Parts: sequence; C-alpha cells; structure tokens
Amino acid sequence: MDKALYISMTGASQTMRAQAIHAHNMANASTTGFRADLEQARAMQVYGPGMPSRVYSMTENPGTDFTHGALIQTGNSLDVAIDGEGWIAVQAPDGSEAYTRAGELQVGVFGEVTTANGLPVIGNSGPVVLPPYASLEIGQDGTVSVRELGQAAEVLAAVDRIKLVNPANEELIKGSDGLMRRRDGTDMLPDADVRLVSGYLESSNVNVVDAMVEMIALTRNYELNVKLMQTAQQNSEASARLLQIQ
Repeated sequence: MDKALYISMTGASQTMRAQAIHAHNMANASTTGFRADLEQARAMQVYGPGMPSRVYSMTENPGTDFTHGALIQTGNSLDVAIDGEGWIAVQAPDGSEAYTRAGELQVGVFGEVTTANGLPVIGNSGPVVLPPYASLEIGQDGTVSVRELGQAAEVLAAVDRIKLVNPANEELIKGSDGLMRRRDGTDMLPDADVRLVSGYLESSNVNVVDAMVEMIALTRNYELNVKLMQTAQQNSEASARLLQIQ
C-alpha cells in the first residue's frame, strides 16, 4: 500500500511541475523571439539500505526547442529579426553577455540601443550608443547607420555594428531570465555570416494547440494519480476494519 501511495504521490507532484512548464510556454506564446521549454518524465528507482524497492516519477526540463518562429513584418526600422540561424548579443542585468532572438529594439534618452525589456545591445566595443539622429538604418550584417541632425538625406554614417553570433544549439543553455548563455560561461565571437532582416520581428515558436492538448493530458494524469491515492486510502481503511473484526 505504501508503495502505491508513493508512486501516485510523486506522479501527481511531477505532473504539476510538467504543467507549470507548459503553462510558462503558453504565457509566452506572443513573446517576441521566445523559445519553448521542453519537458519529459521518467521513472527513477529509490536507493537506500538494501535493494531499491520503490520507483518514483521525475519530470525534467532537458532543454529548449530551438525551432524558428515566423517572421512578422512591422515596417519599424528598429525592429530586426535573425534570418536563419544566429543570435543577438545583449548585456544581461548581471553584466554578463547573453543572447536573444527578440529584436524589438528601442533607443533610450541618451542614445543607448536596448531590447524591449531594457537590455543593452552589444556592438563592436560594448553597448551600442547612437548620436542624435534624424533617421536610422540597420543593415543585414548588423551595421547601424544614422543620418545625423542637419545632414542631407543621402548622408549616412555607420555608428556601430550589432554583435551577431551563431553558436551550436548544444553550446547554449537557457537561464531563468529567458536569455541564452554559453554553457562554459565564455563569450562568443561575432559571426559575419549571420544576417538580420530589418522591419521584421520573429514570433514565439510555441505551438498553442499542441501546448493546450498536452496540458489537458497532464490534467487527466493528475486526476488519475489523485484517484489512485484515494483508492489506496480506501483499501487501507478496509484492511483496518477487517483486522478489527478478527
């Protein structure tokens, strides 16, 4: 009886953890450049004195879905999307270098170029900072050019170049802040082959229908485990009554 309760209890708790992963993906279905988290479950033996006598369920977050999202045209010169493989380098809140596909860029009051959530975009020698300008263009190679105030319409000056990298997927790990980092903690070198598309944004790669179906299946699994715990309790009570009769 104890074993049945243990299995159903761990199954219910780990199902809730898997549900949380899918709920997080669903919440970011409209987040620019979001990469969905993966989840898997497996059975694990419990080791202790003697031979393993119990098995419990364990939900894992083995990695990230690196499938590309769709490109959405916005027409905004500050919106950029990676064309194919690659990442935009940004400065994380802790000062480390991180990588994102969210190209919804903004320019601050002091000319600093940031992502929509305020992370500085890294250029050739640190965060990209622009002078006062009348118009702006971002090239396919990440070069940021501006027409400064008072200059003729055809006069464009290259200010900086956004750092674009292209590490292998297995080199990256996703942090709790949603940013990608290199597993060994080092910074990537720029990759000249990565290309940007100006005036576009990349959508989240979360498949809402698949996520909903999986959440429904997990809810049913949770209910099944709870029912098993209730059945185990009823069997235990029935056994106790039989012992009292004798």
